[in-house]
Amino acid sequence: MRRFDYRAREKETGKIVKGSIQAADERTAGKLLLEQGYIPDSLRDHDKKSALKKSQMKVKTKDRITFTRQFATLISAGLPLSNSLKTVAEQTESKGMKAVIEEVLASVEGGKTLHESFAKRPDIFNRVYLSLVEAGEASGTLDISLNRLADQEEKDAAMISKIRGAMVYPAIILVVIIAVLAFMMIAVVPQVEDLYSDMHKSLPGLTQFLVNMTNFFGTFWWLVLLIAGGAIGGIWFYFKKTESGKRVKDTMKLKVPIFGGLFRKLYVSRFARTAEMMLGAGVQMIESIKIAVGAPNNYIIETEFSKAIDILKGGKPLSEALEGREYMLPLVPQMTSIGEETGKIDEMIGRAALVYENELDAQIAAISTMIEPILMVMMAGLIGIVVGGTLLPIYSLVGSIS
Repeated sequence: MRRFDYRAREKETGKIVKGSIQAADERTAGKLLLEQGYIPDSLRDHDKKSALKKSQMKVKTKDRITFTRQFATLISAGLPLSNSLKTVAEQTESKGMKAVIEEVLASVEGGKTLHESFAKRPDIFNRVYLSLVEAGEASGTLDISLNRLADQEEKDAAMISKIRGAMVYPAIILVVIIAVLAFMMIAVVPQVEDLYSDMHKSLPGLTQFLVNMTNFFGTFWWLVLLIAGGAIGGIWFYFKKTESGKRVKDTMKLKVPIFGGLFRKLYVSRFARTAEMMLGAGVQMIESIKIAVGAPNNYIIETEFSKAIDILKGGKPLSEALEGREYMLPLVPQMTSIGEETGKIDEMIGRAALVYENELDAQIAAISTMIEPILMVMMAGLIGIVVGGTLLPIYSLVGSIS
């Protein structure tokens, strides 16, 4: 038997009560509380509470996608909600996701709706997820909503993977550059200095500069690491933990050369794809756009696109509300206008999102191809400076001896 801490409401009075109960598992504990006249709100394993919290923090995007896809398959096959959750929990290999599913299962068996149960874990299930699940429950198309969620999350994950993949090669090149420079500075430059010292000759200017740098880093390496670590920590804290830093970071993403256009298409396609899902699931227009403007996860984009909501509330069509918004790409309001005429707004917005997703794929490939020669030139230039400061003085010294 295990001990569970619970928070529940009395059926007759609605009064909130807290306590603990002994049961074999969470589902049994929930049933016991119902039999005692309580409606469970939350259940926690008393002995493994801290371990559970740790495991819940390790839910990866791919684990949530897998859960959503499996859950949708079981629901569409006609399995009851509780049985579907139990089956997925038994099949999942992720301990964190398993703990989350069991928590949702206990909440559902305690009388909560599915979207209310998911809402207890906003760190796992975002607003888009909750809204689609709620719409699916209301319309009886939960399996369709879950499949849409899985499709979109897979597309987002694939796009992010491509962007990160485009950065892998440049990162490797930079590491190689640093490694080669470090080797030359540590192993070669001191030998050149010793050679000139033995010959009682003055080092050339470039070589002397490299020697001074080597001596400085060799003597004050701890200071360099301290300053670099402090700078990195300060920058991370500013951009991650402060509102002004987040705004600056989000602005930089849209303004930075080369990558600014890429991020703009990424954000607009996310907005359009989310709006398509919301409208296709039957969510009201204003609520759909409210959710869609938060999908890009960029403060600047959200602030600008949110202006369209006030225009919608004034009775204007969506195409007019989106027209002229800064950072909004023109195809979205154009396709929205066509959708308004044909009665297929969600489909037309989805087509606009597809266009920009395809352009984004091509742009990522082009940037990857363009970065390679730039980095190679940089590497050749930096290594050339070090070589020029080490080998050329040696040749000059040998020539003078001859």
